[in-house]
Amino acid sequence: MARNQTALKNRLFYIFTLIFCLAAVSTGQEMVDKTVAVVGDRTRSELITYSDLLWQMALQPGTQLDPPRSEDLNQALQTLINQRLFALEAQRLPRTAPSEKEIADKITETLAFFPSPAVFEARLKQVGFDSVKDEAFERLIAERVAIEKYVDFRFGSFVVVTAVEESNYYRDVFVPDFKRRSPGVLVPTLDERRVEIHQTLTQQKVATAIERFLDEAKKRIQIEVLIKV
Repeated sequence: MARNQTALKNRLFYIFTLIFCLAAVSTGQEMVDKTVAVVGDRTRSELITYSDLLWQMALQPGTQLDPPRSEDLNQALQTLINQRLFALEAQRLPRTAPSEKEIADKITETLAFFPSPAVFEARLKQVGFDSVKDEAFERLIAERVAIEKYVDFRFGSFVVVTAVEESNYYRDVFVPDFKRRSPGVLVPTLDERRVEIHQTLTQQKVATAIERFLDEAKKRIQIEVLIKV
């Protein structure tokens, strides 16, 4: 069970990383920017610039920024394409602006992925921001929060996990996994682990829905890569 949950969490982290990356904006950094790709539907288009790629890479702990590697730039490009797909969809619905607390909480959450605030701020400076207090950075965080709220509504609000699904998961997945990990130990009952199993099944359904949306969106939305990175 623990191994399955770890794999699921890794899968969800990867998916949400794809969805919730931030697009860079002009911050006065001394770099010549260029448009790398365009993602658009019939009503509007979203640009992806080279500075966007560097910004995305700055969010990824351990990713080399100077000089950036081609494989990391291409991974960032795919990440940003997925983010733009969700941004286009989110703009179809009315949204309330994120609160100051939501923005502050998201900054705190982002910092937790790095060894220290100083390490993260050093990476921000490499892509043109002053610090986590930079207004441009805060605007990006606000947009990230807004998209997260949309995704939570779009994919999390309507998930239904039935008692039968919980029972089947307990019998077919939880019990065999528990016995492999802890031979001879009394297996917890379904009722003792029902909340945990319900959360796991909910996360699985959300992840599946997100992946299905991205696959369908890429068939109906034009994605044009203009230059190689």
